Amino acid sequence: MTTRPILIHPDPRLRAIAKPLPDISDEIRRLADDMLETMYDAPGIGLAGPQVGQLQRIIVLDCAKDPDAPQPLVMVNPQIVWSSDDRSVYEEGCLSIPDQYAEVERPASVKVRWLDLNGNEQDREMEGLWATCVQHEIDHLDGKLFIDYLGPMKRQLITRKMEKLKRERARGE
Repeated sequence: MTTRPILIHPDPRLRAIAKPLPDISDEIRRLADDMLETMYDAPGIGLAGPQVGQLQRIIVLDCAKDPDAPQPLVMVNPQIVWSSDDRSVYEEGCLSIPDQYAEVERPASVKVRWLDLNGNEQDREMEGLWATCVQHEIDHLDGKLFIDYLGPMKRQLITRKMEKLKRERARGE
C-alpha cells in the first residue's frame, strides 16, 4: 500500500465528474488499499477517487469511533437511492480543504447502493456521521465540495485561504 498525495482546492480535478468503473480489477483493489492508507494517514474519515487524482467513482470511508476497531468501507459506483426528509447538521471538513470547517445540512439518513471489491452489489441504510460522510464523498464524485453548501462570501474566503496554502506549499514554507 502507498500513501497518495491529496489534491488541494482549487484544483480542476476536484470539480470534474468521475467516471463509473465498468469492472473491479486488481488495479482498482490496489487503488482502494492506497486510498484507505491515505485516508487513515491524513487522518480522515472519508476519501474519494478525485481527491487523489483518480477520476473514477470510488470512495472509502470509516466513521468508526473506536480506533482499535476500524470499519473500513470501500464503495465502487456508489449511489444514493433514498434520502430521508429529516435533516441533520454536521460540522464538515475535507482533506482537500485542510483546516477549514463549516456546518452543512444534509438528509439525516440515506440508503446507498454500490459494488464491493468482489463486484457484488451492496446496499445499506446509513444515519448520523456515516450518512453525512457518504453524502460528502459521493458529492466529490460529482465535482461538488462541502463549501458549495455555504454562502458565497464564506466560500470565497475559504478558497482564498486554500490558494495561499498552495502557494506556501509550492515555495516549501
